[in-house]
Amino acid sequence: MNLCVGVDDDRVTARLDLTRSQILSFRRRVSNLDQRLQPGPHSLQQAAWAGLTDSAPRAALLSIHARVEGTESDGWEDPSLVQVWGPRYSVYVVAEPDRAIFTVARHPDDEQMRKRSEEVAARLVDLLGEGTMTYRAAGQALGVNPNVLRYASSTGMFSIRWEGAGKPTIWAVPRPEIEPKDARRELARRFLHMLGPMTSEAFGKWAGITSRRASAVFDDLRPGLVPVMTPIGQSWILASDETAFEHPAEPAAGVRLIPSGDIYYLLWGDDRELVVPDSAERNALWTSRVWPGAVLVQGEIVGTWRRSKEKVTVEAWRPLSGSMKETIAAEA
Repeated sequence: MNLCVGVDDDRVTARLDLTRSQILSFRRRVSNLDQRLQPGPHSLQQAAWAGLTDSAPRAALLSIHARVEGTESDGWEDPSLVQVWGPRYSVYVVAEPDRAIFTVARHPDDEQMRKRSEEVAARLVDLLGEGTMTYRAAGQALGVNPNVLRYASSTGMFSIRWEGAGKPTIWAVPRPEIEPKDARRELARRFLHMLGPMTSEAFGKWAGITSRRASAVFDDLRPGLVPVMTPIGQSWILASDETAFEHPAEPAAGVRLIPSGDIYYLLWGDDRELVVPDSAERNALWTSRVWPGAVLVQGEIVGTWRRSKEKVTVEAWRPLSGSMKETIAAEA
């Protein structure tokens, strides 16, 4: 099919009708939530392919644990991974070779904002040299609010280490050669592969960029996109994923305790309805305060979990068998 109009134009005829089970089965499969990966750097990088939000307490590690067999408490520190200020300027754990994709993709198009970001980054690199500083100390030394350094991180010129408490430590790294538009296109492809079908508006919210910039990215990707109809409306998938979506939904297996901010349910608006159809359950998962974790059982989110030190509390939305409770306890 030749797509000859804007990717958010409702007049485009959908090429596929996708069911909820097809969509969720695809997302779990590409996110490695049905079958854990074998231990090793390659599996860690695969688990972090679309980035791992690293909110407290050590959410990225819990996301890795849900996807990689034998994950230890220091799994997030593997040399194959790095921390950056990524989408929405949140702390992310990403594969080391992908650092530029998750930082430079947010570099401003506005000339004034871009100039300010470049100037702060250059001053910061001079200040750091080959050393490290806390971002608060660095901000004070530069005479700027330390939060400004988050915006300068879109140059890709420094990395961070955040322990889950206190302020991040930062250090300079070589500037990536990738152009911001190329980085944004690759970030959008990863978003679509992990959470497709999706719209440009949803990508903008996830990436923390304006709707205009997100729409422009989807326009650039248009030759490689396929329009589809979902239970919540028209969306887009990568053409390279079309065959996988057409396969019958596979039976889900296992129990996973997914942390707050995990890409599987880091959603907004109607997209939440697809994953959790019941409105009361959606309100319990996506609260107005700190989100709890999600309990994934045989492919469905069936409750929430929270942790206080060594104690994990699970709130189930429906009755669970004794054996299922034991399986959830073992996962915890």
